[in-house]
Amino acid sequence: MISLVIPCYNEGQALNSLIKKCEQLVERSDVEILLVDNGSTDQTSEILKETVKSNTRIRVVKVEVNIGYGHGILAGLAESRGEFVGWTHADLQTDPMDLIAAERKIESLADPDYLFVKGLRRGRPIADMVFTIGMSIFESALFRMALWDINAQPTILSRSLYERWTDPPSDFSLDLFAYVQARRIGATIIRFPVFFGDRLYGHSKWNLNWKAKLNFIRRTLSYSRDLKRNFSNE
Repeated sequence: MISLVIPCYNEGQALNSLIKKCEQLVERSDVEILLVDNGSTDQTSEILKETVKSNTRIRVVKVEVNIGYGHGILAGLAESRGEFVGWTHADLQTDPMDLIAAERKIESLADPDYLFVKGLRRGRPIADMVFTIGMSIFESALFRMALWDINAQPTILSRSLYERWTDPPSDFSLDLFAYVQARRIGATIIRFPVFFGDRLYGHSKWNLNWKAKLNFIRRTLSYSRDLKRNFSNE
């Protein structure tokens, strides 16, 4: 079974569409979905309580205070039961049904014990692609390993790989942490293309404008250096 965590922070407008996708997914695959109410202050909590009562493979995890994107994912992973675990976004820019393609990749391997599967985004604006290329080049040079489209979704990994984690970050750096950890131990890395569309509702906190992007870059660079230093001290 695959446990898919979807952190939801003030996603009330998108939740009905998201839950319909989740219902389709659990009907077609051996999947459990953990919708994490990541400290929302809108109607997210009420919608989640009402819409998932009838489906035992869609569960709700409640985080009282929003500490960060990564913290919401970690809260969901802690409640997961699958042999494989992972996450994707709630904003529907990436389709939860992409998990079907990831599942096929897993099933094609004879020994998927240390496995890391991640999407590769297609259909993005040129400015966002340039941003991703720049960050990918920097992180690859810093860690001396190939790291490309680090924040693409979905991200799926074997439980044996997840259980090796120590001190994961609670913000958007979790994607980098997971990717680097997989590379470091020589896990099998599989990438597959996913369509990355427009956000249907609300707006991204980090991709709102160039000021927000610069703040994101500063936080990511700072964490990257700390992570590299910690690896060097091991």
